[in-house]
Amino acid sequence: MAKEKAYKILATQEGISNSQAKSLIDRGLVYVGNSKVMVARGEIDERTIFRVEKIEKVKPLFENDDLIVIDKPAFVNSDEIEKQFKDARLLHRLDRETSGVLMLVKNEEFREKAIKEFKKDNVYKEYIAWVEGVLSEPVDIDMPIYTEKKNNKAVSRVSKKQGKPARTEVFPDIVSGKKTKVKCIIHHGRTHQIRAHLKYIEHPIVGDEQYGGRRAKRVMLHAHKVKLLGMEFVAPEPKMFIHFE
Repeated sequence: MAKEKAYKILATQEGISNSQAKSLIDRGLVYVGNSKVMVARGEIDERTIFRVEKIEKVKPLFENDDLIVIDKPAFVNSDEIEKQFKDARLLHRLDRETSGVLMLVKNEEFREKAIKEFKKDNVYKEYIAWVEGVLSEPVDIDMPIYTEKKNNKAVSRVSKKQGKPARTEVFPDIVSGKKTKVKCIIHHGRTHQIRAHLKYIEHPIVGDEQYGGRRAKRVMLHAHKVKLLGMEFVAPEPKMFIHFE
């Protein structure tokens, strides 16, 4: 049985370059049957047929002279979104597999005004997540978070000695089997704040393998609502969040 690297077989199958094939696998979009292909350079049977999940399109939510607000699809880096809007800069970022409200600013004056609101914790940020285990009562996690780089990746954890202030309010919504759908309201907005805080209370996000969640099609985290300077932006829940079992 002849074997070849996964990305090379995928490149041939899809008629794309090797680098494009690697990127699709690294993003978590390539499957064999129901199993996600995890290692682009892993060797497998060269007769393997892959299934490639499509990335949803960027959906505009709002635009004026100061900012553009979009509903970011999962599996797209925030920096890639910025490249699509030449006259706008990212005001904040979402992790690659996190979907939802993403804001880009068009001028420096508005950017400075908005950043002041973020620093004062005057921006309302509401997320929806599916977490592991049954969470029956609201939890207010007020624990400092420390972030460091490991192998060029950000990793955050609760640390009373080294961490910066971070608070996440978690409200259970629906329990399905051994999973709970929750609403998270965050204060401060540290790197991977929700992911690290939910791991800390032993309810990691489904699909968030980096922080202890089981494997799924994606990290089940969605930036649902943001309120900034008297404006409110809402990104509708993805279908898979509504029907997730």
